[in-house]
Amino acid sequence: MPKLTRRRLLCATAPLAAAPLGVTLAFGREAEAAGHDHAGHGGTATRSTAAAGHAAMIGDGAPAVGGPNDLDALLHPPPALPHRPGRVREYTLVARDEELEIAPGVFFPAWTYNGTVPGPVIRATEDDVLRVRFANAGAHPHTIHFHGIHPTNMDGVFEIVGPGEDFTYEFPARPAGFHVYHCHSTPLKKHIHKGLYGAFIIDPKVPRAPARELVMVMNGYDTDGDGENNFYTVNGRTFYYARYPIRVRRGELVRVYLANLTEFDLINSFHLHADFFRYQPTGTGEHWEYTDTVMQCQGQRGVLEVRFAHAGTFMFHAHQSEFTELGWMGYFQVEEP
Repeated sequence: MPKLTRRRLLCATAPLAAAPLGVTLAFGREAEAAGHDHAGHGGTATRSTAAAGHAAMIGDGAPAVGGPNDLDALLHPPPALPHRPGRVREYTLVARDEELEIAPGVFFPAWTYNGTVPGPVIRATEDDVLRVRFANAGAHPHTIHFHGIHPTNMDGVFEIVGPGEDFTYEFPARPAGFHVYHCHSTPLKKHIHKGLYGAFIIDPKVPRAPARELVMVMNGYDTDGDGENNFYTVNGRTFYYARYPIRVRRGELVRVYLANLTEFDLINSFHLHADFFRYQPTGTGEHWEYTDTVMQCQGQRGVLEVRFAHAGTFMFHAHQSEFTELGWMGYFQVEEP
């Protein structure tokens, strides 16, 4: 493939919208003549709108990699458990160097936890003892830094884990909220950008209301090494939830744990079409906002709760148009109860 740049990828957006899965990315001046109309807010997107040059590509017309259940383990968190102080929650994370296909025909030399970008969702209830065994099977020194409250010798800053070594993190899970974890080896921007991060949920002592729970981790990929992202995704693959919309039911409580681990860009964002949601920054405290758009800097996160008022196909995407056109876009397929 020719060298990937933001300009070339943006110029290729319209041909991508009309192309089948497995598309060969097209670059050059010919693509610049193509239209870049943005899909309107609201109702059901169809393939006919994609063929007309709109951003509302969906299903087979979306340039995404993989099958319909490939990202289920990243989208659906482990179940919440009732409060029981002292219970041990154990996880194993292994750092591996992996070549990941992030868009059709586009491979990224990632550094991963357990082979995926983002890494697996870690979940505990407040006052559980979290025990995470970390083994480094990669070629570079790594750590795991958990956001939250814990002793400094469990903070993932000084206890560098070299290739072939391992370390066990153990501490009480607190405070309740939605946090993140990531590598804290230097250079930080490289270790985070290469993919060493994931979502970390600590449930409160008093359980949240039952809901359809989803995890979305926003990120970007610099595929040509110029310090600018060429692709943007939720849960690691371009347009994945446009090819495979997330199915929910009208009126049910949908809870989204949203986090931003994008490197090289100051902020990322989430916008929901045709409905509003409640937003709780960091997933803790009593403060909730009511909106259809939120912004997050790197490491920022929050909890969204929505009950869709109507059935249909509802787009969600970054409200930086460039991010949307470079892969950060998907749909909720809202069905009748």
